[in-house]
Amino acid sequence: MSIVTAPANLQTPLETPLETPLETPLETASVVDNSLFLKTIVQQIRANDAYGTYRYWPDDLLLRPYILSKKERRAISVEGEVDPFTLARILAFYRAIATRIESETDQISQVVVDISHEGFGWALIFSGRLILVSKTLRDAHRFGFDSPETLSAEGEKLVSKGIDLAQRFPEVCDI
Repeated sequence: MSIVTAPANLQTPLETPLETPLETPLETASVVDNSLFLKTIVQQIRANDAYGTYRYWPDDLLLRPYILSKKERRAISVEGEVDPFTLARILAFYRAIATRIESETDQISQVVVDISHEGFGWALIFSGRLILVSKTLRDAHRFGFDSPETLSAEGEKLVSKGIDLAQRFPEVCDI
């Protein structure tokens, strides 16, 4: 049995090569190990991998497309359709938030993401008739975060707001 590893020439959805490397693998691995939210995003990415491509890829490599410097974001054109890989990243991010809310509150949470071809739209996470998270999205072409820590912090902030609402209004979640 052979072990499949990530290809050495892995290309990101960006047209230009990445200019700033992510931290060293050990630093990023420790961030992923210490963040339940980042582990949940990795879980969502692997859950949507129908062919098992990402099965043996390290977590930091799976999270790399979420990390973009300001220079890298500016290099991404906002003209044309939003890249399907970017749409999948956005959906995985919000599904990870919904999964974390579900695990903390035992309320089934659903995700709706609606993005126009121009990159504007919204993301909703709801349970029953209660909207737990409502986020307006703009420039979806450039969806990303400065660092894994920022990614984790933003996700955990939305998770805590959603948990707070679900715990304050459980009867609305059950409708």
